[in-house]
Amino acid sequence: MKLLLVEDEPDLLASVVSYLQAQQYVCEVATTYAQAQEKMLLYSYECIVLDLTLPGGDGLDLLRELQRQQRGAGVIITSARAGVDDRITGLELGADDYLPKPFYLPELSARIAALVRRRHYQGTNLLVVGALSVDVPARRASVAGQALTLTRTEFDLLLLLLANQGRVITKGAIAEHLSGDAAEQFDSFEHVYAHVKNLKRKLTEAGAANYIRMVYGLGYRFNVSE
Repeated sequence: MKLLLVEDEPDLLASVVSYLQAQQYVCEVATTYAQAQEKMLLYSYECIVLDLTLPGGDGLDLLRELQRQQRGAGVIITSARAGVDDRITGLELGADDYLPKPFYLPELSARIAALVRRRHYQGTNLLVVGALSVDVPARRASVAGQALTLTRTEFDLLLLLLANQGRVITKGAIAEHLSGDAAEQFDSFEHVYAHVKNLKRKLTEAGAANYIRMVYGLGYRFNVSE
């Protein structure tokens, strides 16, 4: 899962990135208003962790921009501002949660997981699609009770497809989701093809139907009915 962390305190940002990467998240960062604005409008994220006091602008204005652009990312505000008005305004502008500073890293991680679960997985930890079962927080998947041995990247790819069932996910979106900023350095999508191929093979070898279909010239779609 890919996150955007908008935070201008270097020590706090380093701690958050280190902790969340250990929780298997792909983390991108922005330390100024301008950087955050550019990333929010150009890229897709499962969750944005947003500080309100930033060099160059106010995080609430970024929320307004997200609302105007109808971006689908969940937002957790983290701020040292103690005023209730800021909390209310942030929630009214579309933020999903508000975590005052200072906060515990495990609590931030738990709130991110809960937000993603609500937005993408119908509020449940266990996804069951046909013969496929996926325990999201435990990062385990099985087909008809048979455990799948997936790499971190394959599991993240599976979650992306499950969160977008029936919709075409472009190769570029998959590369960005799996690799974050590093995706811009790739000259081709060979790594995407390889990960999709390996995931499809492991699913079908375990007895699952061919859920993942290529949409020629565009990308891939996960559809149980097919």
